[in-house]
Amino acid sequence: MPIFSAPDGTRLAYHLRGSGETLAVLPGGPMRASEYLGELGGLAAHRRLALLDLRGTGGSAEPADPATYRCDRQVDDVEAWRAHLGLERMDLLAHSAGGCLATLYAARHPERVRRLVLVTANPSALGLRATAEDRLAAARLRSGEPWFAQAFPAFESWLTGGGDFDEVFLPFFYGRWDDAARAHVEPEERQTNEEAGERYFGEGAFAPDATRAALAALTAPVLVYAGEWDGGPRPELARRTAEAFPDATLTVQPGAAHFPWLDDPEHFVREIVAFLDADTDTDTDADAGPGAARPAQVSGAPGRTPS
Repeated sequence: MPIFSAPDGTRLAYHLRGSGETLAVLPGGPMRASEYLGELGGLAAHRRLALLDLRGTGGSAEPADPATYRCDRQVDDVEAWRAHLGLERMDLLAHSAGGCLATLYAARHPERVRRLVLVTANPSALGLRATAEDRLAAARLRSGEPWFAQAFPAFESWLTGGGDFDEVFLPFFYGRWDDAARAHVEPEERQTNEEAGERYFGEGAFAPDATRAALAALTAPVLVYAGEWDGGPRPELARRTAEAFPDATLTVQPGAAHFPWLDDPEHFVREIVAFLDADTDTDTDADAGPGAARPAQVSGAPGRTPS
């Protein structure tokens, strides 16, 4: 397990899986160890995945100052990691709450990003946020599932403040509630630093107007990857996320929820690799001006909330 030092001296760990060109990966949770990402459905067969354990998670040390768990305070960690990896420009993939960190990194260091993939990403850094009604609307799409009748009332009660978190509604976060999904859920509590997660979205973490303005300098192509059945974000919110970038494409995976690499690994890997491999002969030009925004192209038809 490789280790490097963050600018404040905190020792941070990351994990290498697979071979080929490096794809740097930021986990969500918020503040869940990168272990839950596995090999991203087989993506490690096509890229060398470098999966960062954010400070205080997995193999990374807890910082001396807990205030540095806040999302914007961790941008310097990502930049130190890039330099440690020896990458002039990097391909960067982020999942869920990690999308906030990746967005802030791209805004602060646009010249260091070659390609950016945001998988079911939380768009709070852009001033956008999934609402309770977003999540309930997505949940209603699952009304034909055998577990729906028991899960939906508990989910609605929790989202509207009338009930506590209940594991009965975890199936809404997965496109298929099968043994693989259950195995994925089981270690979540062990993998997550709850104190850090509470601080991650702390007051002052985001300045959406400034972030949107800074992203105008981003020349890197961006893939915003959504799940058809995900409530956070729903495809429409993902489309609005894509509009914040100069050169972005929206892809919606059919039948997928918040962890699309588990729901249909082959589809997920095919889409991600196609994006990463596109125009590789031209995307090394770091001096090109920002591209025109692409129209969204659709492929296919709070608490412990993954975010």
